[in-house]
Amino acid sequence: MYVVPMASEHTTITVPGPHGEREMRISSPSRVLFPDLGLTKLDLARYICGVGEAFIAANGDRPVSLQRYSDNIDGEMFFSKNPPRGTPDFVRSVKVVYPSARSHPQLVLDEPAAAVWAVQMNTVVFHPWPSRAEDTDNPDQLRIDLDPQPGTDFDDAIPAAQVLRDVLAEAGLESFIKTSGNRGLHVYAPIEPVREFLDVRHAVIAAAREVERRMPDKVTTAWWKEERGERIFLDFNQANRDRTIAGAYSPRALPHAPVSCPIAWNELENTDPRKFTVLTVPDRLKTVGDPWAKFGEKQGSINTLLEWWDRDTKDGLGEMPFPPDYPKMPGEPPRVQPSRAKKQD
Repeated sequence: MYVVPMASEHTTITVPGPHGEREMRISSPSRVLFPDLGLTKLDLARYICGVGEAFIAANGDRPVSLQRYSDNIDGEMFFSKNPPRGTPDFVRSVKVVYPSARSHPQLVLDEPAAAVWAVQMNTVVFHPWPSRAEDTDNPDQLRIDLDPQPGTDFDDAIPAAQVLRDVLAEAGLESFIKTSGNRGLHVYAPIEPVREFLDVRHAVIAAAREVERRMPDKVTTAWWKEERGERIFLDFNQANRDRTIAGAYSPRALPHAPVSCPIAWNELENTDPRKFTVLTVPDRLKTVGDPWAKFGEKQGSINTLLEWWDRDTKDGLGEMPFPPDYPKMPGEPPRVQPSRAKKQD
């Protein structure tokens, strides 16, 4: 007996945007992405609709890497950068240059429907570049990732972020903050897009070293884990080309479906990052508003931070290690962990 195949499950959702409403198809809408909560692909698409305007304001007009999952967040994960087959006409791309000197087109999201399409492609986490699509080589954001090490937690990152804010202000930069969606914090400063990635990296290192001077027992810039101790690591290597962190309002692939959520500085001391989730952040936006609504209205200069970099270089503090997949960089110290180097000696 011939059985007519059943059509695959799908639905559509209406997504408002700058060019009017778009009807976006969601296949397998009941696929569970977050097993602990039972949150589905459709739930995630609705979340993106709920935060759409703020999400695009923070992450749009930038090359973006999509962290996609073949099933749910406990399954296989891969990063998608190039436009996949079937990309809608309204989702554009821009050619970017990677550290290897290769160049490829990378996706750019310009409206909430584009982010909903990414969810349709099983994207959970969005990783935007710190540079704009029209000038990918010159970042317009300085970013510092405050990463709690074993023995420390989110509360330990709070005073480090506050001192970092003071340091950036002394350098003439206005800073914004968001939760990482996990245990840490991300501090951003809008900057003029007139310096390339290596300069911005040096500015980040200069700021991080200044925080380390003021809180030597609480924070560290040590790249090697064996040297960090129970301190907050100021991850300067996130400032490199093709290094990204979860964008503002991006979900994170963790069991309780957290979101990397912008907060106001006066919220920081009483913030519980676990309360910012796919289920709660849309209502927060409606009631509190977007703490990053004025992000980028004032772009600062990194010239003062680069003066600090030059000063530190003259004092013997030079280049820091690059990520392991990077080509050997000028002035970089030996790329071997200190304990192994001692054994070799």
